[in-house]
Amino acid sequence: MTDSRYPKLAKLLVEYSIQLKPGDRVLLDMTDVPDEFSVELMRAARATGAMPFIEVRHTRVTRELLRGTNESHASLLRDLELARMKKMQAYIAVRGADNNNENSDVPSATMALYSRLTRPVLDWRVDRTRWCVLRWPTPSMAQAAGMSTEAFENLYFDVCTMDYAKMAKAQIPLHKRMAKADQVQIKSPGTDLTFSLKGIGAKMCKGDRNIPDGEVFSCPVKNSVNGVIQYNTPTLYAGTKFENVRLEFKDGKVIQATGSNAKRLNEILDTDAGARYVGEFALGFNPHILSPMCDILFDEKIAGSLHFTPGQAYADCGNGNKSAVHWDMVLIQRPEWGGGEVWFDGELIRQDGLFLPKDLRPLNPEHLK
Repeated sequence: MTDSRYPKLAKLLVEYSIQLKPGDRVLLDMTDVPDEFSVELMRAARATGAMPFIEVRHTRVTRELLRGTNESHASLLRDLELARMKKMQAYIAVRGADNNNENSDVPSATMALYSRLTRPVLDWRVDRTRWCVLRWPTPSMAQAAGMSTEAFENLYFDVCTMDYAKMAKAQIPLHKRMAKADQVQIKSPGTDLTFSLKGIGAKMCKGDRNIPDGEVFSCPVKNSVNGVIQYNTPTLYAGTKFENVRLEFKDGKVIQATGSNAKRLNEILDTDAGARYVGEFALGFNPHILSPMCDILFDEKIAGSLHFTPGQAYADCGNGNKSAVHWDMVLIQRPEWGGGEVWFDGELIRQDGLFLPKDLRPLNPEHLK
């Protein structure tokens, strides 16, 4: 039996997020998602006059593929998937996982090889298609969030179908401020970080690329980052959970990285030359997302948070950094998480998770909910 909420989410994805048009070819990339939702998404795509194509994946099968991959295998997979991606105007990925740690025993060197060789597929999708990526609610995600399965599913559909048009309007002043900012300073317990955004620009995220959404991002000038950042949320990358990650920067490069699994942390940061430089800086403000759940599509949107991302920069608002890694790590600055400040060119923009300037206050939770 189809959940009555499925059609509403499918319609939002195809009509608002990627704005399908008659004749568009759209790839639906579904991982551990109920067939009923895949069917609703195909029907919603067809209703716009678009032509849906579908890939159905399973995390346990993908783990085995990764464990046995090598340069020849990964290169052929890249060529096949890139040829298909080049035929698409749009792309939706819905990613579930019964076990968020499914890839934890895939060797770091194997993951790095696969990520590096298949990166052109991701780059084409990000730069050349209208795309949207979202998670699918699973008991594993509910457990990570410390919630019952039913309560988490209710939160998920509330967050994913909220009024993103209203959020988009409220983001405009922050976008303007970030786009013209030069010097940025971040202060929190264990964190004192400075960098420049000069000439980079900014991008609003309003439900048209990620669901859930709620951030404005830019990117530091590559060599401008100095100081230290102490992240206060757990982070999951390549199937491994990390906590208490601390990065120290000098002239843009991570010169020291510590955390709960320092060896694997540094292995990932040594994937390639760009992995120790930063590819994104963003402020998050989704009012429905308050606590981390080790799922970055949710965690990077936490109200009162920021993320500071080692690795690949986006083509839009980027600094030219290239890497197979793009690792969004999150720092929450609300009082119950230790507080903190964000400064743009000597002006205090956000304190303890709340925006202070009058034009930015509509982004605070009391206004967005």
